Amino acid sequence: MSQTRFTSSKDELVACFIPFLQEIKDMTAGTEVEQWLNTKYGIASELYKDLSRRISLGVKEGWAADAEIAGPRYRRSQLIVPCAETFFFSATAVLMDSTDNAQNNPEGSFRGGPHSHPYGEFNLVVPLNEGAALAGPNGWYSGGWTAPAPGSHHFPEVKGGAVISLTFLPAGRIAFDVKPPQN
Repeated sequence: MSQTRFTSSKDELVACFIPFLQEIKDMTAGTEVEQWLNTKYGIASELYKDLSRRISLGVKEGWAADAEIAGPRYRRSQLIVPCAETFFFSATAVLMDSTDNAQNNPEGSFRGGPHSHPYGEFNLVVPLNEGAALAGPNGWYSGGWTAPAPGSHHFPEVKGGAVISLTFLPAGRIAFDVKPPQN
């Protein structure tokens, strides 16, 4: 009889990022941490490749980014709630696709609703199309990490196609009752 343990691909994703959360649990999101993430866990790293593959599989299988926010081109889902096992981070999958949007933003970008990050956030950026990028506090990212600082606020914004963001929020904190930033 086989001793193989069967788990879902969602369970495998969570197991993959728990050691990462342990490593960042006492870090404060911001430019310095964003640079560290992109140096240590950038697009060429095994962690980035593994998390990207797993979250992309989750979207394909329909358990990640499955709830429509503004139609099929803007979806999200909370994968885990803050708990001791995750060092009190939540994890959310967001899919945004700028293709054929009618918002008339610069560069054809698609913007979601404004929000703020009371404790910051850590985002793994996974482009699904070549040239697709997510706006971060330090520019556009076609892969890698963004780490908006505590108290930051923005519109989630993509250009050039579809992007998945695997977002880790300290204490699960995000606020949607904010005034839109003025651009």
